[in-house]
Amino acid sequence: MGRIAGTAYVKVDGKQYTLAGSLTVSPSSILREGLAGLSGVAGFKETPRVPFIEGEFYTTEGVSLPELERVTNATVTAELANGKVYVLRNAWHSGAVELNAAEGTFTARFEGTEGIEQ
Repeated sequence: MGRIAGTAYVKVDGKQYTLAGSLTVSPSSILREGLAGLSGVAGFKETPRVPFIEGEFYTTEGVSLPELERVTNATVTAELANGKVYVLRNAWHSGAVELNAAEGTFTARFEGTEGIEQ
């Protein structure tokens, strides 16, 4: 048995950000949903989906929230404790950045055109 959770690292165009807590990685580019009618399951539909990496980060020295909001066409990587690395290509910052001043944290979500596991 090996380590499957714990320490993780996130970089945006090579600049590492300090994770405070949660980190969610979703490299999926498609969404499949079952279709059923009165006569039973008919099959499924498949639609495009936007891959993302989202986490809660500390506002350490050198972190600029307006700079993060301007991120477009970036490469975002998430390195996990289990040794897996996920790469988000052609990524942009998505949504508004909200700072939790009491904890010194903010949540950032990056979406991209391609999410891969290396």
